[in-house]
Amino acid sequence: MNQLLEQLKAIVGPKGWISDSDALEPHVNEWRGQFIGRTPLMIMPASTSEVSQVVAACAEASTGIVPQGGNTSMCAGGIPDESGTQILLSLARMNRIRAIDADNFSIEVDAGCILQTIQEAAHDAGCCFPLSLGAEGSCQIGGNIATDAGGLNVIRYGTARALVLGLEVVLADGTVLNSLRSLRKDTAGYDLKQLFIGSEGTLGIITGAALRLFPDPGQLTTALVAIPSSGTSVSLLGKLQQHFPERVQTFELVSDYVFGLVDRYIPDAGLPFDGDYPWYVLLEAATGDGPGHLEEALMEAVEEGMVLDAVIAKNSAEVDRLWRLRHSISEAERQAGKALKHDISVPVSRMQEFLSRGDELLEELRPDATLVAFGHVGDGNLHYNVSLPHSIDSEEFASEGKRITGAIYDLVAELGGSFSAEHGVGRLKRPYLAEYRAGPEYELMRKLKNTLDPASILNPGKVI
Repeated sequence: MNQLLEQLKAIVGPKGWISDSDALEPHVNEWRGQFIGRTPLMIMPASTSEVSQVVAACAEASTGIVPQGGNTSMCAGGIPDESGTQILLSLARMNRIRAIDADNFSIEVDAGCILQTIQEAAHDAGCCFPLSLGAEGSCQIGGNIATDAGGLNVIRYGTARALVLGLEVVLADGTVLNSLRSLRKDTAGYDLKQLFIGSEGTLGIITGAALRLFPDPGQLTTALVAIPSSGTSVSLLGKLQQHFPERVQTFELVSDYVFGLVDRYIPDAGLPFDGDYPWYVLLEAATGDGPGHLEEALMEAVEEGMVLDAVIAKNSAEVDRLWRLRHSISEAERQAGKALKHDISVPVSRMQEFLSRGDELLEELRPDATLVAFGHVGDGNLHYNVSLPHSIDSEEFASEGKRITGAIYDLVAELGGSFSAEHGVGRLKRPYLAEYRAGPEYELMRKLKNTLDPASILNPGKVI
């Protein structure tokens, strides 16, 4: 091992590695604090060539290597295990905007580029890169692609997968696969980039990406709407999509309880309503001609009983205030203590059924549990989290958590949904992948892993 460590240090130079335990601490801790790993060394290559050499050296030594982006994973997908034998590879130094082609609506970037940096570069070129999520100021595009991140604008633009035109990937033996073509149409054989999107670094390490840009959507109107029930959100979405075909780009459902957590734990983040309502929708639409059309649509929804109250942002400060509420949810949840996390998706047409049956299921399984629900209802994704009483001990939490999570995932599967909508599988959900994708689908995943990484050195212990 010592010989390998010295070899890796020589490849990346004195600025490209960290071995001090205090400096490594934030990189070996999973964001939610459920997993803490160990590593003798974090390598920080500055180029694809250096990544290739590092991977080749680890392959020769049969040593596991864990790629890490911004370490914002919710499923422990980017940290090493507890053995202390795996090398951590950070893409943080590979953070260049390589090229931007506004006429082709494309941008080429290093995998370590911060998502917000790409958004800003696209905006400066008169374009839009629509991938947006709460961690966009720290997450890296390579990690976003490796987990097929979703976020806020999936309803209009799709997940990360829909935004990738080409990839540069280092394979398990150090070979560099360069398919950085910025083409919309290319039917020359297999679309190999799709293998690595959502693979969480288990099939190859993404080092660069060609991404799809869009025209500037023009004026966006943001509104926070109070609604009488969670199921009403689906009806309201349908109504707004009739008024604004293909222009509703964000539609977030949040319970009163969740916004209460934000109010309790996040300073100066209160709701802009005088009264309390059971559920809220934070929405954004490309209205173009100003907020008037949205106001009319919401007034119709009020008359039909879908909307109880609404606030439409009048300026950028009010927009920021509304989005701060939404982006603060994960931090507020973390401060509130442990909860069972369920990042699920169901067909939008079955969302009302899931919400209704989910309430009945929780009441039957654990009447003293508290539902902590929010998510991107417009694309069928809901963070259906469950808080158990703080009085129970860790052993009961684990046993009850397994029972409740299994029942929720069974309901999701019955409705044609997925137990992992946008957070990936990582280490946390690996057993569920084997259970809910059992059969030919799972076996083909195993064959791909064995073919592309026969020694299992790439992010070992994750996904498969």
